[in-house]
Amino acid sequence: MNKKTLIFTLLAAAVGIAYFTLRQPEPVTVKTALVERGEVSATVANTRVGTVKACRRAYLAPATGGQVAELHVKEGDRVKQDQLLLEVWNKDLKEQVKLQKAQIKANQATAEQTCLLAASAQREADRLARLLQKNQFVSEEQVDIKATDAKARRAACTAAHEAIAVSRANLDFTRASIERTLLRAPFDGVVAEINAELGEFVTPSPPGIPTLPAIDLLDVSCLFVSAPIDEVDAPQIKTGMSACVSLDAFSEKRCSGTVSRIAPYVQEKEKQARTVEVEVKLTDPRDIRDLLPGYSADIEVLLADKHQALRVPAEAVLESNRVLLLRDDGLLEERTFEPGLSNWNYVEVLSGLAIGDKVVLSVGQEGVVAGAYAREQP
Repeated sequence: MNKKTLIFTLLAAAVGIAYFTLRQPEPVTVKTALVERGEVSATVANTRVGTVKACRRAYLAPATGGQVAELHVKEGDRVKQDQLLLEVWNKDLKEQVKLQKAQIKANQATAEQTCLLAASAQREADRLARLLQKNQFVSEEQVDIKATDAKARRAACTAAHEAIAVSRANLDFTRASIERTLLRAPFDGVVAEINAELGEFVTPSPPGIPTLPAIDLLDVSCLFVSAPIDEVDAPQIKTGMSACVSLDAFSEKRCSGTVSRIAPYVQEKEKQARTVEVEVKLTDPRDIRDLLPGYSADIEVLLADKHQALRVPAEAVLESNRVLLLRDDGLLEERTFEPGLSNWNYVEVLSGLAIGDKVVLSVGQEGVVAGAYAREQP
């Protein structure tokens, strides 16, 4: 080969190299993550916002209507079971109690007198009966009259004692009527709202016509979250499963919850997905502290959990369980893997990937496709 030919060959090679170098696109910069071991849990969350509720809440009204005579509590008060909260005017009933107590005393005195006379008549009848047996100037007629009189007086004594029982029953009835005018706390709790004032008239709610309760009582020592779960996810949930609660009012999750109830029916509301109401009860007193009934809340029910599973970030997973791997030479390679448990953060890898594989997180970025060259984001 002469010198000119060699120079021409070298120039052609240089031009070719320059041409292909200029045509090769600049590698894209991508964000990556390593396939590693860690915790992966499968969870189900509510579809619409849930609500914090008290385990016990009573809308209280007196059993009988009337004018409010005494109001013994104010909003925010903590009360004990059977504590008197409100009293409807009942002076007439209280006076009846006094009257019936006096009537019982009178009946007792009458019974004592009647029974003493009955005992005396019985003794007289017995004396005449003994004289008749001795034929001492006593006729059978006299003995019969005295015996009958003694029986009548014994009956009167019995009737007098029954009159006492009737008076006591009337007293119990009046006391029960008074209790119907008293509103007592059915459990320990906090007075949330009072819808009555002194002098106002309060009445029980007629059947089918809801009215404002005189007193709204809450037991805030026990709280739960009620939230709707999509009907597709509901069959996976069982009572007793662990759950976390998130609230807009607080930054931290509260994970002492357990599923306490699953509604036995599917809610059907117009223009809304069909859901099943699920209740999660918080068991740790620290999680209940500072919570108020009515707070909006979300639940996340734990279906299954693995602590040392091979996992890949969920944001790296494409449709059909595909990921893009960044090879050592910078080439992006598509790989399909077999998934296991999954949540919003991670997907378990059963096969198809190995520890240390670099998966691309920037899967939506322009130019990030299989066969392209890329470099890691510093």
